[in-house]
Amino acid sequence: MDLIIRHANLPDGRVDFDIGVREGRIHAVERGIEASSGEEIDARGCLVSPAFVDAHFHLDSALSYGQPRVNQSGTLLEGIALWGELKPLLTIEAIVERALRYCDLAVSQGLLAIRSHVDVCDDRLLAVEALLQVKKTVAPYLDLQLVAFPQDGLYRSANGERNLLRALDLGVEVVGGIPHFERTMAEGARSVTRLCEIAAARGLRVDLHCDESDDPQSRHIETLAAETHRLGLHGRVAGSHLTSMHSMDDYYVSKLLPLMAESGVAAIANPLINITLQGRHDGYPKRRGMTRVPELLAAGVNVGFGHDCVMDPWYAFGSGDMLEVAHMAVHVAQMTSQAAIRQCFEAITTNPAQILGLEHYGIAPGCHADLVVLQAQDAFDAIRLRANRLYVIRRGQVLARNPPREAMLALPGRPQSLRLQR
Repeated sequence: MDLIIRHANLPDGRVDFDIGVREGRIHAVERGIEASSGEEIDARGCLVSPAFVDAHFHLDSALSYGQPRVNQSGTLLEGIALWGELKPLLTIEAIVERALRYCDLAVSQGLLAIRSHVDVCDDRLLAVEALLQVKKTVAPYLDLQLVAFPQDGLYRSANGERNLLRALDLGVEVVGGIPHFERTMAEGARSVTRLCEIAAARGLRVDLHCDESDDPQSRHIETLAAETHRLGLHGRVAGSHLTSMHSMDDYYVSKLLPLMAESGVAAIANPLINITLQGRHDGYPKRRGMTRVPELLAAGVNVGFGHDCVMDPWYAFGSGDMLEVAHMAVHVAQMTSQAAIRQCFEAITTNPAQILGLEHYGIAPGCHADLVVLQAQDAFDAIRLRANRLYVIRRGQVLARNPPREAMLALPGRPQSLRLQR
C-alpha cells in the first residue's frame, strides 16, 4: 500500500476500519489491514469522509468584495447591479489570481470538487478564458466543472445565446441559465426550452438558476422538469436555488415534486445565500426563502448544497467551508433529527458528487482516494463543530495537514489539557 488510514470511523456508521490506498485509489476498506505502506495515518476516533463537493458556486466573482464598491443594501438586485459595474473593469489576470486563491482555500477545507457558474454576457468572455485557465491549473488537485451562465438573461442580454454557445465551444461543459430574470414569464419559459435543447444536442448537463425569487408564481422548475423528460435528459439536469418553492401553494407543490422525481431533475439549495437574499420585501413574519429540502428528499429528488458566494457583490462572508453550509441547512430547514442531519452531510458529499457526475467517488475499493480526516466522531459531530480538517488527501497524496485543536486550561486547583473537537 502507498497509504493506510487506520481505525477510521466512516460516514455510514462503520467504526474502526482501515482504508488502504494504492496508486491513487482505495484498494481495501476493512478491519486490520495486514500490509506495510509508505505512510500511515492514525484516525482513531475520527471521521474519514469522501472529499466535500460544492454543487453551486461563482468563482469568477469570488473574493471581489468591495470592488468597485460595497453592496450597501446587501440585496440580490444591488449585487446584480454591482456585478454589472465591475465587469468592465475585470481582467483575466485578476480573475485568475482571485480564483486560484479561493481554490487554495477550498482545498485546505477538504473541498476537492466545485461546480462554478461563469458569466458569459461579457462579449470578451474574459471570465470564461480565465476560469478555463484555472481549471487546467488546478486539475491535479481539484475537480472544477464550469457552467456557461448568461447572468443577464439568455434573451435579455443582447448576445446571450451567441456567447453561451461560444463558451461551450471553448470547453465549458454545462449549460446554464436564469429564466426568472428574463423580461417576461413566457420568455423565461422559452429560455428553459432552448437551453435544454442546446444541452441535448451537445450531450451536456444542465444547471439553471431557477425561480430564485419570493414570487410563488415563478414556476420555471415545472418547465425544466417537463423539458428534461421530453428530451430524455434524465439525471443530467439540476435546478439551483428554487427559492420560490418556499412560497408556493402546498397543493401545487404536491404536483411539482413527483414531476421532478419522474424527470430525475436534481435540486441545489444554497442555504447561506438563500436565507440572506430572500424575503427582503417582507415585514413579519419574514420568509427565509430556502427551498423545501426535506420534502424534496422525501419525494426522491436528489438534493445537493452549494456555498454559492464568498466575499463577492452578493455576500460579504464565507470561508469555503461546506460544513458551515450544512450547519446552516440543519437549522433553517429544521433538519434536526439524526437521519436528517446525516442527509445534510450527504448533501455536501455523495449527493452533489452524483449531480456533477463525478466518477469513482466514495469510500469503497476502486474509488479515488480523495478523502478528508475530520476531528469529529461522526457526521453529526462534523456538522455540529464544523470540524477541524486533520488531513486532506487527493488521489492518495496528503495535500493539507492540521494539528488537532487543543486548549490548555489552568483552572484553580484543576490544571488540565482539554482536547477540542474544533
